[in-house]
This record gives sequence, C-alpha cells and structure tokens, in this order.
Amino acid sequence: MTGDTHAERTVGTAESDPGDDRSAARRPPRGVRALAPTLVLAVGGFLTALGLALLLACHLNDRSIERDMGTASAEVVEKSYLRAVVRFNTDSGRVYVPPGGVLYPMGLQEGQLVSVEFDRSDPDLVRVAGRNASVALLPIGSALAVVWALVLPGYWLSRRNRPGRGTPPARESGA
Repeated sequence: MTGDTHAERTVGTAESDPGDDRSAARRPPRGVRALAPTLVLAVGGFLTALGLALLLACHLNDRSIERDMGTASAEVVEKSYLRAVVRFNTDSGRVYVPPGGVLYPMGLQEGQLVSVEFDRSDPDLVRVAGRNASVALLPIGSALAVVWALVLPGYWLSRRNRPGRGTPPARESGA
C-alpha cells in the first residue's frame, strides 16, 4: 500500500464502505432470511398448538363438571368483554362467587338470572347450563383460519426471497 487512505485499504476485499448502508437497509442479514420460512411456520404451529390446548382445556373442564355436577340459579354480578362473574348458592347453602367467573359467558348481561352447572368438589369450575366446549369451536377455529391465512402467504414469500435457492448466475453477454 502506498498511502493510508480507506479506499486503498479496502480495495480487493469484501468489506463494504462503513458509510454505505444502502445494501444493509434493503435486506435483513442472510441468516435471518434463510431462517424466515422456518420461523413463520413455527409461529403458525405455536398458535395452532395454543388453540388446540384451549379446546382440550375446555373439554377437560366440562368432563370435570359432568363427573360431579351440581346445578343452581345464579345472578350475573359483573360482566366484562372476556368474562362474567356470577353468584350462586351451592347445594350446601353456601353463597359462592367463583373468582375466575363462569365458562362460556357469551350473551350474559349484568343482573341477569341464569342457570349454571358446577363441579361440586370444586365450585370455582362453573359454566352456563346447556353450554359446553362446542361453543368454543367456532371462535377458536376462526382464529386459527385467520392465523393460517396469514402464515401461508408469509411462508411462501419468505421462501421466495430466500438466499441460495440454486438459481443459476446471470450469463454475461459478450463475445
């Protein structure tokens, strides 16, 4: 090297000019692009597993209630978007307010009287009478359909833009 300038030090190397961030701003690093299809499918698989676990939990709760079922008339004490808190008398005459609310609370209004079914051995586990895990199928199924409607195009796009797909280099035109 004849001088000590940056241009002379980087000639013939694979280093890019530190001031030139144009290529780095356009694309993520090569490793991230290669992992992207796997990560997209992993997110879809994880969300699907969560949905299936939720359905399984609903089924297990229903089975537990049906094993030792008590019925009561309950008053809806508090209603929010995701839960409804009810107050009812157990068979032993104890007034009970389950801290987790009632299962399958759709359509309930505050102050409404509703028939409930509960697990006598665990009165925290209470559901609206006549409702079961099948009520959860539509919302969970719809959510999973939306997840996969987003994941599959994301997977396709990430595979399409993946490096090293074996595309032949462009031919040079010349003699």
